[in-house]
Amino acid sequence: MTAQLITTVATRQEILPYFSGFKIHARRHLAAVSCTERTFMPTIALVDDDRNILTSVSIALEAENYRVTTYSDGFSALQGFKTSPPDLAILDIKMPRMDGMELLRRLREKSNMPVIVLTSKEDEADELCSFKVGADDFIRKPFSQRLLIERIKVLLRRAMLETGPSSGEVKSSADNLYMDPEGHVCTWKGKPITLTVTEFLILQALASRPGVVKSRRALMDAAYHEQGCVDERTMDKHIKRVRRKFSAVDDRCDVIETLYGVGYRFKEI
Repeated sequence: MTAQLITTVATRQEILPYFSGFKIHARRHLAAVSCTERTFMPTIALVDDDRNILTSVSIALEAENYRVTTYSDGFSALQGFKTSPPDLAILDIKMPRMDGMELLRRLREKSNMPVIVLTSKEDEADELCSFKVGADDFIRKPFSQRLLIERIKVLLRRAMLETGPSSGEVKSSADNLYMDPEGHVCTWKGKPITLTVTEFLILQALASRPGVVKSRRALMDAAYHEQGCVDERTMDKHIKRVRRKFSAVDDRCDVIETLYGVGYRFKEI
């Protein structure tokens, strides 16, 4: 059985085109992984209308012990997520029937799952739009399979840490803010606020120490942990989106203060 699996992987590997400068090297030890070691396998949804990307990325992720579901357009993905929600989604922007941005908007109405957006453009506007809509990360095509896998691991690890037993509730600003990491719940004056994983971790880092200034680097460490290649401007985009969400439920809310050249602070009220 093991030999058959290895042969199957090798055969599929031979037909793959070169992708981002190197061939995908499926890890042959996958066939030897025991059933007990594979009890928990995170499910990754890959949504792209490029069949080559669906095939090549799927093989690479399966070799890393992930379950993979693929969709060729945003509409079919949205329908599939209703019955089989993934642990993380990777979305292309330009797709038929429903593009990646619209799919992300629909997801954020009900879900906080980690989302990585794929873009083939060099335009910063796509990146800004991705963050505004609710993406946790983005990656440009053509991309390295290894880099994509590392970013997936970081986002899944952050999601697990957020719901871990060591996370505690946060109450501040005269108890107007309530955060429960275990349930991924955030409310302001009793009104629910839907935050992505990244936004939640940033707000938690600020609100847990009201009045204390947090540098962009400190907030990036809290939200991205050991992923050290994040531009500091990304943090500004996340803060703007968090502020916008608070303003939507309370137009007088101004609890996140900017100290130019220093960082951000959650105000004490």
